[in-house]
Amino acid sequence: MELPPNPDMMLSGGLFVIFLIVLLGPFLIKKIEHNLEAFLFIMGILAISLDHFLLKVTGAANEILPKWNFLLVEKALVDPVEITMAVLIAGLLFHYGRGSLKSFTDSILAKVPLKVFVFLIVVVLGLLSSVITAIIAALLLVELVSALKLNRKTEINLVIIACFAIGLGAALTPVGEPLSTIVIKTKLQENFWYLFNQLGIYIIPGVLALGILSMFFVGQKEKAKDTLTAAEEKETLKDVGVRAFKVYIFVMALVFLGIGFTPIIEWYIKDLSAQILYWVNTVSAILDNATLASAEITKGMTVDRIDAALMGLLIAGGMLIPGNIPNIISANKLGITSKEWARLGLPLGAAIMIIYYIVLFVLRIKGV
Repeated sequence: MELPPNPDMMLSGGLFVIFLIVLLGPFLIKKIEHNLEAFLFIMGILAISLDHFLLKVTGAANEILPKWNFLLVEKALVDPVEITMAVLIAGLLFHYGRGSLKSFTDSILAKVPLKVFVFLIVVVLGLLSSVITAIIAALLLVELVSALKLNRKTEINLVIIACFAIGLGAALTPVGEPLSTIVIKTKLQENFWYLFNQLGIYIIPGVLALGILSMFFVGQKEKAKDTLTAAEEKETLKDVGVRAFKVYIFVMALVFLGIGFTPIIEWYIKDLSAQILYWVNTVSAILDNATLASAEITKGMTVDRIDAALMGLLIAGGMLIPGNIPNIISANKLGITSKEWARLGLPLGAAIMIIYYIVLFVLRIKGV
């Protein structure tokens, strides 16, 4: 078989097309929006298959190009299990304990103004996510917000802001999320508090700022009377199981997409300057940030590049639903569409990116 002209460009072009379809598809086609898990799964399969096809065509022993094999399939099947089990178990606990949680929330609101309670939800869950994991923080977020019985627009805005905070805060320790685990234990092989010391100066003020911002999205008389939220309405045990299964497929799809885009990361992204890498990592809005971090972060990198790469990944992860596990869990349970998320997620993410760019590269504020 003859080799295609410039196979690297052929693969890059194909992956770029897949990237655009993943980015724009949910906004342009309603059927995709309503079947997002299956859509991302198919796109992930296509990305891997394109890599595999080019590897076969070229006949090259190129380790950069992913190919279909048992290890890849095993990773895709196993990686989502922990997240799925956490979603399932927490879903069952909240299903049976929702009444108690609502009573607890009502008792707090009887003593604390709604705006203050919203601030505490965002800040406490944002910082606590580094200890209880981003998954549990997101599940708690959904239940607490549902108990508030806010109108839908306010509920969505509050959840998006809180997911930004959880996505940032979870990176403070290796316990919080896969990205921080991979960076500390596998890539940098640093101590438990490395990311806290390195990124805490950026993340903690950011979480507090998001908490303050959330207060402006909630009015004094925001609570509805007796309406059921999307998370509560007619939820059965079957719904709990279906939601967990959808999360499993969603995470598997992100595994395929992340591995499928490995050649692009290796060829074009990982060796960029700190400033460019920071902005390029906005691709984390639709790709798994743990996979990106695994490809980009290497022992011996300068502190500037590590900070830029990680902050870019963490911030952009809040922009769209596929960007972070908390986004996926919250959107799935509350029925938030891609358009509804992007309406606040994209402009808020862009604003945060600009602010942190100034902090990192203009003011040059550094961690410990």
